[in-house]
Formats: sequence, structure tokens, C-alpha cells
Amino acid sequence: MSQVIAIFGAGSGLGTSLARRFGKEGFRVALVARRAEKLHAIVEDLATQGVEAAAFPADLFDPANATATVAAIKERFGRIDVVSYQPIPGGTSFVPAAELDSEQLGRYVNLLLLSPVAIAHAVLPEMLDRKAGGFLVTGGFTAAEPQPYISGIGPAMAGIRNFVYSLHGEVADSGVYAGVATLAALIKDSESYQAMTPEMLAEATGGTTGLNVIDPDELAQTYWQLYTDRKQVEYRFPAPAAS
Repeated sequence: MSQVIAIFGAGSGLGTSLARRFGKEGFRVALVARRAEKLHAIVEDLATQGVEAAAFPADLFDPANATATVAAIKERFGRIDVVSYQPIPGGTSFVPAAELDSEQLGRYVNLLLLSPVAIAHAVLPEMLDRKAGGFLVTGGFTAAEPQPYISGIGPAMAGIRNFVYSLHGEVADSGVYAGVATLAALIKDSESYQAMTPEMLAEATGGTTGLNVIDPDELAQTYWQLYTDRKQVEYRFPAPAAS
């Protein structure tokens, strides 16, 4: 039975590129996002490239939906070998810490911490039994480098970054890889890229930061290398300056 990658937050940028890259290696692909129509379009495109894929529409702001989606993927494909989690909705904006309230933060925590933890809890037992598998999460630079005026998603992403580091230390010797990509970049062709340019972001944050643009195919290749090489827990782009 061929392996399966479940891509949570599968969109026109990184999600599609990951599907193609892992599909090239014979993986079947489970695509998870909120909009069914968009997912089905990606499934059809992948089919023309010889990649077997299926769509699983789900709202990942509810961790219960994340767990239910894992069950649906297993029912369809029989297994999950790799998880990639990166559901950042287009138009997601930063919030100054002084203005952030518990309701706003709670939504981000559900999406960016509780849902991926629920997924990990659901897939890890079988991965550990097989002594093989991967769990990759995409996060933003504010998870690792907090800055004034650009809070909101950062605290939630910092939580999942912490979780992945701990998880990797616990499962690496069992053949399961856990890793996180921390990006100070907009992913070309993604919803966030289409919604906000680097210039717009710099203006919105008072010029405190400007983001690079990264090619999703190049990033997907990096994720493949992280999964196969298993030499680093975290990939940073761009690489942090040496202290």
C-alpha cells in the first residue's frame, strides 16, 4: 500500500506544491481546507499529473473537526504517513499585543496549536507502531522572534513550535520525524501572498519588518529534504544572522 501525506491548509501555494513533490515519490495525497470547490480543482489538476488525491473539506478552527478529518482520511486511504500543517487563511493580519484580547487569541490558538496537537495525537500511535512517519508544521517568524505591534498569530505559533521541538525529542529515535519551518516570507501564489504584498505588510507594521517571497516548489523540496534527511528540527527562512 502506497504512503499517504495529509496536507492541512492545502491551497494554491505550498499545499499544491507539497502534493506534487510528495506525489512524485508515489505518495497519495489528502487535501484539507475549508473550501471544497478549490480542493476539488486541485485534486483534478493532480490527477492530470498522475497523483492520486482526495479532498476533505474542514474548518480547522475547531479542533474536533481536525480529529474527525484524520478519521475520514484513514477511512479513505487506510493510513497517514506524513502530516503537513499550514492553514493560514488569506487576509490574516497581525494584532498589536496591547489590543489583543482572549477571544481573538483563542481562535488563533484553536487553529494553530490545538488542532495540530489533536492531529498529532490521532496519527502518532500508528506512526510509532510502524517506526516511520513525519509531522511537519509551518509557522511565521514572530513565533521565534516576537516584535512590537505584530502579535496575534505569533503566540499561538510559538506554542506549536514549542510542541514540535518537544515531540521531536521524544519520537526521533522511534523512526518518526517532527519538524517546523519558521518563515519570514510570503509564499508565492498562496492566499496570503495574493492578499498582502511585502510593501503592504511593512506599512501595516510601521516599517518594522519586510518579508521575502519564497517559491512554493522550492519550499516543498526543502520539506521533502527535512522529512528524508531528518537532520534538523527547525528550518528558518531566511536563516537567522549569526550572533
